[in-house]
Amino acid sequence: MTELSGIQPAFSAASASQSTPSVGAKATLSSDFETFLKMLTVQMQNQDPLNPVDSSDYAVQLATFSSVEQQVLTNDLLGTLVGQSGAGLDKLANWVGMEVRVPGTASFDGKPIAVWAEPAPGADRAFLVARDSYGNEITRHRVAGDGGRQDWSGNLEAGGTALHGTYTFEVESQTADGTVIDRRPAEIYTTVVEVQSTPRGLRLVTGGGDLVAASAVTALRQP
Repeated sequence: MTELSGIQPAFSAASASQSTPSVGAKATLSSDFETFLKMLTVQMQNQDPLNPVDSSDYAVQLATFSSVEQQVLTNDLLGTLVGQSGAGLDKLANWVGMEVRVPGTASFDGKPIAVWAEPAPGADRAFLVARDSYGNEITRHRVAGDGGRQDWSGNLEAGGTALHGTYTFEVESQTADGTVIDRRPAEIYTTVVEVQSTPRGLRLVTGGGDLVAASAVTALRQP
């Protein structure tokens, strides 16, 4: 089972800068505007002095050109946004069906859930706490050593197994006397079922029903 850690976002600021409207396009618009002004000046110089063009006509021509210029710039921007979105989706398309490691909700169906748990710096001990969809603590297991991957089987201390459903996990770090110094969500391995492009960036829909940012992924592996 191959795992890739330290996943980088599929879409970066560097790639975004490469997709912005070209300087050449802006230069062309500037050149066209200068040509328009020259034509307008020639028109004014050669009009019939006894029947001059109404000043409002010049205003209409100028407004029309400005509207066209603005539309061109808007189309360039929309094209850039579509290009960015498409590129990101294309790069993440092969993530569908893969397992990613992210903070979130895990769906338990009787099979062990892979959880990544690390004690906070300075902790003498830590526990992996599992909670149900209502926030109730279901199990609490000691995290061995420096932590890492833990397989949560759902076994209850009183016997039996946790009910099928969705669960979240947290790492509770303590000092030697039992003082809690940190609580943080534990990352879980979950399957990617869909990739979405949203106004807030690329998001992944997980098997647990969570919508997480692609940049939040810390590891990727084959199921």
